[in-house]
Amino acid sequence: MRNLSDTIASLRSNQRRGYAAGPATPSRLSQFNEFGTNPGALRAYSYLPKNMPDHAPLVVVLHGCTQTAARYDHGAGWSQLADRRGFALLYPEQQRANNPNLCFNWFVPEDIRRESGEALSIAQMVKRMLEVHSLDSQRVFITGLSAGGAMTSVMLATYPELFASGAIIAGLPFACATTVPEAFERMRGHNLPSKRQLEAMVRGASSHQGPWPTLSVWHGTADVTVAPANMDAIVAQWRGLHGAQGVSPKENAFGGHVQRVWCNEAGVPKIEAFTIAGMGHGTPLDGSDEIGTPGAFMLDAGISSTHHIARFWTLTDSISEPSFSGPVERLTSAPMCEQAASTISAPELRVRDHTADVGKAIEHALRAAGLMR
Repeated sequence: MRNLSDTIASLRSNQRRGYAAGPATPSRLSQFNEFGTNPGALRAYSYLPKNMPDHAPLVVVLHGCTQTAARYDHGAGWSQLADRRGFALLYPEQQRANNPNLCFNWFVPEDIRRESGEALSIAQMVKRMLEVHSLDSQRVFITGLSAGGAMTSVMLATYPELFASGAIIAGLPFACATTVPEAFERMRGHNLPSKRQLEAMVRGASSHQGPWPTLSVWHGTADVTVAPANMDAIVAQWRGLHGAQGVSPKENAFGGHVQRVWCNEAGVPKIEAFTIAGMGHGTPLDGSDEIGTPGAFMLDAGISSTHHIARFWTLTDSISEPSFSGPVERLTSAPMCEQAASTISAPELRVRDHTADVGKAIEHALRAAGLMR
């Protein structure tokens, strides 16, 4: 089997031949300036729907590698959902001067510490958005894909008091890597820290003692860019914080997809994890609905993560904003959390296989780790 150095050399040769750029994506976002000292040198964009109510919630969205804020919004459809449900959006955006592949630097120590680098820049953006637009500081949410998902882990750990909840899609746990080689290793699911170490990393990232943000985690079973083992590591990192370390999850099936939910004693979901059958590396969408647009890393899996995450955050309801296009099958005999148990009637669920070929998967992994352009 070809070793890592050979793979990098081959892909760098491909890099020198160049890659075709995709067409420009029309943007619904507006640039958001003057939000602080910005030590991470990030850009910021916002979206405010017409007739947005007073004291509206805020959703922070972090794009993946090779993406822009506008491209991710076009694919995931968050601004479309904001039009319907009246919440504000903040899109931090990476610059090539910081990372040539537009990855948030989730493995760089200076960028993942509280009051430092990219983490501080994003926190400054959030605080400024709340102030300028008189948004609800108790209803701030954050989500991201891949490197954006890993940076979501960073923000939930370093600034937990800012966020009510987060959603990590094909991401990695907080502080699992501090160098590029470690990042690549963790992306493959190798040598991830122990459950105790993972939890201690979050506890040590700030002086916060709780309550902790709730969490929704999503990962495809065929993801060979970021191994699905990272989803289990993310859940392990947060279960102890929510007092659910010894709690068995309740399970639902949506076609071939499986949702696991960990609830507190009051029946409130604290952590959920969605395993998306046959899906590769990307954000799961339902191509039959009107939210989002399938494309590169935006995968039609017959289930809308955007819809469901918003519902998990109580930004929508199960009647007017269905999360799934298929029947729910309960897999555990124990009662499901009341808030997570709603059965949603909708058209037939479609499960599609988005497995990438091995060469492309390695290429995407190296680009995501910042090892190639």
